[in-house]
Amino acid sequence: MIAKKEILVTFVKYLSILKFNLKEIKMSIAIENFVKAIYQFRMQHDGDTKPGSIAKKLKISNAAATDMAKKLALKDLLHYEKYQELKLTEKGNKMALNVIRKHRLWESLLFKLFDMSLHEIHREAEFLEHQTSDFMANKISEFLGHPKFDPHGDPIPNEHGEITTTDSSIVLSETEEGTTYVISRLMSDDKEFFDFCADNGLINGAELTIIKQFEKNKMTQIKLDGNTLLLNQDFTNTIYVNEKA
Repeated sequence: MIAKKEILVTFVKYLSILKFNLKEIKMSIAIENFVKAIYQFRMQHDGDTKPGSIAKKLKISNAAATDMAKKLALKDLLHYEKYQELKLTEKGNKMALNVIRKHRLWESLLFKLFDMSLHEIHREAEFLEHQTSDFMANKISEFLGHPKFDPHGDPIPNEHGEITTTDSSIVLSETEEGTTYVISRLMSDDKEFFDFCADNGLINGAELTIIKQFEKNKMTQIKLDGNTLLLNQDFTNTIYVNEKA
């Protein structure tokens, strides 16, 4: 009877420890997603990193985003000022790049091994990035031959958290009429966006010509593979191109 009681007490203690560890894991993931979102917003065209924008991206309340920002400021991961945009510290920037490295390496591996769609590899990498050690990330990079870009065209940071490639691309909304460009990057995590791009040949390496820029209505008309497409700003600010040489 005593032995059973001791076993029960030990089991309850184990569950308590497990519950605590799960809470710690969830908090760690939340922190990584938060700093990653700030970094990505700052890298995007006209990215706004105020707590409200980050809240919308992460599907949390404005109050929760503000509370997280204050907590991370105490951890020296970001600078927080009321009503101002959030800015990562050197420590926060390093954390964001480390998570992004793992995410983009997983995307590259899944794309290579399983021929998954751009949305599918992104969705799976969102989970895997948080469970991957630096050792495993380095092994994936070695297996892939240390790629510089992922299948979306996004640069992959190296093991030191550095992006060594230069990016001269511009968003489609800033291109000039009558000029031919090559798609170099599709910066989105939206399934409908990737489905539309796949159905219409908007893939990395594809050539397109700008027919007309509708500046007032913020739309761009392009010609691609003999077809004419009219794209709104939601698309033209997430598709990056380089002028054809």
